[in-house]
Amino acid sequence: MIQVTPDIAISEDEIAVAFIRAGGPGGQNVNKVSTAAQLRFDARHSPSLPERVRARLEEIAGARATKDGVIVITASRFRTQEANRKDALARLVALIAEAAARRKFRVPTRPTLGSKKRRLDEKTKRGGLKKTRAGKPDQGE
Repeated sequence: MIQVTPDIAISEDEIAVAFIRAGGPGGQNVNKVSTAAQLRFDARHSPSLPERVRARLEEIAGARATKDGVIVITASRFRTQEANRKDALARLVALIAEAAARRKFRVPTRPTLGSKKRRLDEKTKRGGLKKTRAGKPDQGE
């Protein structure tokens, strides 16, 4: 079990990791060895996630989520399979933890009468300053 938050843990059986060839620099090693890790996690059908977290996770994942609700994370930062697998897993855990965090409830507020008055006074003052500036220059008449 992979512990994401104190109350959310996902099973290793729900995660599929495949190794693919990584692009970028690395010489002939890149052409021979499949070191990039491609992690797949079926968020939509995961029994470990509450419904609220599941919906938010698909929303946050964006382009990383397929239309079937599978989250695909590709990690190719490191030169070894194990390091890339750990990196992909860490990124998935961070994504789920972000989805599990409750959004802060915003209480709508209104500007005070004093702040409205200060804003309007500042606008009047600024407009007066602009009025004192010279208009168009004379055309040499």
